[in-house]
Amino acid sequence: MRMSKMLMPTLREVPAEAEITSHKLMLRAGLIRKLSSGIYSYLPLGLRVERKIEQIVREEMDRAGAQELLMPALLPAEAYMQSGRWEVFGASMFKMKDRYDRDFCLGPTHEELFTQAVIDNVRSYKEYPMTLYQIQHKYRDEGRPRFGVIRSREFVMKDAYSFDLTEEGLDKSYKAMYDAYRRIFTRLGLDFTIVDADSGAMGGSGSQEFMVKSPVGEDGIAYCDDCGYAANFEKAECIPTTVDCPEGDLPIEKIYTPNAHTIEELVNFMGAKPYNFVKTILYKADDKYIAAMVRGDRDVNEVKLKNLVGCTDDLELAEPFMVRELTHAEVGFAGPVGLEIPVYVDKEVELMKNFIVGANETDMHYKNVNIGRDFTPETIADIRTITAGDKCPKCGGVIKQAQGIEVGHIFKLGTKYSKALGLKAQTETGEEKTVIMGCYGIGVTRCLAASIEQNNDENGIIWPVNIAPYQAVVVPVNAKNDEQMNMAEDIYQKLLDAGIEALIDDRDERPGVKFKDSDLIGIPVRIVVGKKCGDGIVEYKERTAEKSTDKPVDTAVADVIEFIKSNL
Repeated sequence: MRMSKMLMPTLREVPAEAEITSHKLMLRAGLIRKLSSGIYSYLPLGLRVERKIEQIVREEMDRAGAQELLMPALLPAEAYMQSGRWEVFGASMFKMKDRYDRDFCLGPTHEELFTQAVIDNVRSYKEYPMTLYQIQHKYRDEGRPRFGVIRSREFVMKDAYSFDLTEEGLDKSYKAMYDAYRRIFTRLGLDFTIVDADSGAMGGSGSQEFMVKSPVGEDGIAYCDDCGYAANFEKAECIPTTVDCPEGDLPIEKIYTPNAHTIEELVNFMGAKPYNFVKTILYKADDKYIAAMVRGDRDVNEVKLKNLVGCTDDLELAEPFMVRELTHAEVGFAGPVGLEIPVYVDKEVELMKNFIVGANETDMHYKNVNIGRDFTPETIADIRTITAGDKCPKCGGVIKQAQGIEVGHIFKLGTKYSKALGLKAQTETGEEKTVIMGCYGIGVTRCLAASIEQNNDENGIIWPVNIAPYQAVVVPVNAKNDEQMNMAEDIYQKLLDAGIEALIDDRDERPGVKFKDSDLIGIPVRIVVGKKCGDGIVEYKERTAEKSTDKPVDTAVADVIEFIKSNL
């Protein structure tokens, strides 16, 4: 491709809207342009990378025995209503009506539609097991789109669904996808970690995420170096630990704590430790209000709490006016004693004695509160978020933390959707069985951003050869110099003939501009044709090398071909 003919609107300045490295570089390198909040157009370079990621995904899915199809993006509401997810998705689903007042949505995910496709088209148990997939645009009305294409309202996703007649069959299908995902992310050049995860709105039992470690990742990863345990913060099991507490059941006592709303303020006022307190936090869960209690130095894990309560809509903090109505006190003084809503208590609180809580009275707290004597919880369960230094739930080692970008997620759905929609198969013996499903997603456009987050320097993107928009670039220093241009054209043609995806920078620009653009857009290897071309010498430089090397032209061409082919 001739760069003089390319749509490649590179930018020298960092756009004000960009927050993280991948977003900045995707805009600066001319890969994308923003149309609206969370909605982007892919320009030629960006689309080439996205399509290469798609192709790697497609090759490995096909290799694993999955079959590709394509579902519509505009979907009727009936299947989602039948499964109950029309309400579960809530405001994150783009909903609309057609001219006949029928409900539709832009597909956020396709479990129901794939299930219906199997109901409509599979006639015999002999056709199982089966795995179907698509690579398609998805739509979610994010409340806060951010970080470019990492959290956007329209994105490209590969979603696959397996259909089996036995749990053993599901295990095999799940393992096949697990292995395919490992190959996909390895081929994409991503440094990834596999973690246990929560299934969320997708439902099901077993669930694992493929995470790319990154300081800008929105997901927390808890991991143990000793045994290899890794889990998403939302899923990581917390081992309760005991703290020093006064012995015996001391009498409950109300104490005056003026203007002490927070744990930090209470610690300063009372001279106690954060772990001597128990926080009581009020939430709205669907149409009811609940309270959650964790130790003063811990945080409520809202995903665990939501799953425990079983609410279908978003779990959210109670509004301040409702806190005042339910506790008869200002915000910051809630406690379990006398509270007339269900109270969910973390396992660690069960191990505590004579702790301090709010008294449901402004400027007042209780001390020496004990479970059973002073209040009865609805349930005691693990509802806190794991922290660095906690014990590993697998081996007892020390938990460490990192941030990650979720690029893939696999679920054992079980029969959640097949039961809801009536997907059954009659076996050879005439027995009717509900089909067992799995679900497997990859964020294609998110993989693109994650790759940039892991592969960049102060000059721009450093693409892995597998997904680079072009693999090599030939740069004549002076496009008006016939000798340089003739040699550059000859090198360019030799690279094309060898199957290399090459660029020639035939623009009438200063050499510095050409070099900066080459580094910015991340071309893996570059040949520069300059003043030494009359002696048959060119400059060879790999994107990650600090300096270029003078080489005979034929050697440079051979080295480019070898470098590209050895890294594919």
